[in-house]
Amino acid sequence: MDVTPPISFPSVADQLTARQIGLILFALTLGGFAIGTSEFASMGLMPNMVASLGVTEPQVGHLISAYALGVVVGAPLLAILGAGWKRKTLLLALMGFYALGNLASALGPTYESLLVFRFIAGLPHGAYFGVAALTAVAISPPNKRGRAISLVMLGLTLAILIGNPLATWLGQMIDWRWVFAFVAIIALVTGVLLAVWLPVGIDGPKARPLDELRAFNRVPVWQALGIGAIGFAGMFCVFSYLAPTMLDVTRVSPAWIPLGLAGFGVGGVIGNFVGGWLFDRFQLRGAWMVLAWAIVALLLFPWLATTLPTILLATVAIGLMGALGPILQSHLMDVAGDAQTLAAASHHAAFNTANALGPWLGGMAITAGLGWTSTGYVGAATAVVGLLVYAWARHTARAEATALACELTR
Repeated sequence: MDVTPPISFPSVADQLTARQIGLILFALTLGGFAIGTSEFASMGLMPNMVASLGVTEPQVGHLISAYALGVVVGAPLLAILGAGWKRKTLLLALMGFYALGNLASALGPTYESLLVFRFIAGLPHGAYFGVAALTAVAISPPNKRGRAISLVMLGLTLAILIGNPLATWLGQMIDWRWVFAFVAIIALVTGVLLAVWLPVGIDGPKARPLDELRAFNRVPVWQALGIGAIGFAGMFCVFSYLAPTMLDVTRVSPAWIPLGLAGFGVGGVIGNFVGGWLFDRFQLRGAWMVLAWAIVALLLFPWLATTLPTILLATVAIGLMGALGPILQSHLMDVAGDAQTLAAASHHAAFNTANALGPWLGGMAITAGLGWTSTGYVGAATAVVGLLVYAWARHTARAEATALACELTR
């Protein structure tokens, strides 16, 4: 009997041209740039916000922590709630939500209202990056999927390198509230571009929230998130209070602050490539190398903060901690099993836990009278704890490998 093979139709992604893929990736990267600029803007604008709101630097640090806590809460929550949505619909909703949160931040009349609005603005952050990464993979050829994800993440890195210094300069020239207003505009532009360029049907298999939660709830997953949440806090501890440190310790004019912030961006760009190389060669073992580097760089920060050339060198050195990102993201993909969407979003929740923890601990040290440069020592301590979590993860991995070997020899 003649059996006619079933006709296979190309998927929506297969029908996209190289130009269409490039435009979609550009829009996804632009969204990442908007999110990164908003996330880090308060750090460079700290002196302006202190003067405008009549609060202290540690209190502005709490605004940074409020945003980060929004990411921590929103990343897993929105990833689960949006599991049944079309990716295009979810991306548009997340960008619209982000625009509203930043517009509210621009208009917030009091410090207390800003705490609420910064928390709300942080909610869609992690879910956006998780869905954007999955969308980038879906529209890209198999041999270019890693590059596609790196382009989405490039928006975040460019925000540190370009967006944050520009935001600081804009806040100094006009008013810090305009920065959040412009971020809202960029988020809306991203939504429009995605509405026009991203076709309907770029979706993966439907994920059931309970299945993802079961696969996600494994010790190696939580260990990887713990390394990022604690070990990376040192960078944010220094980064958050860099502006007042440069003014009061380095004793430079405010015009130099954007350059200091850009140093973190330079280190982050280099670290992004270094982290990928380390994971390819050493897998999770690359994490201890980054954390060891971080401990040394953070301990040296109080001495390097006294002159302009050395503090700029310090910001680049500490920015290299960004190498931890690709290492942990890649490791999570290996250990998350069927919880890929939730893991992709929670990776950003972990790093924003660090973004909340760092400014909070640094603010406590500063409030206690230990000085602006105490952030280096506090950051080094968090890197040490991150190294201990790494050692625990390695012990768990070895124990699982030994148990598996015993099972195979029975």
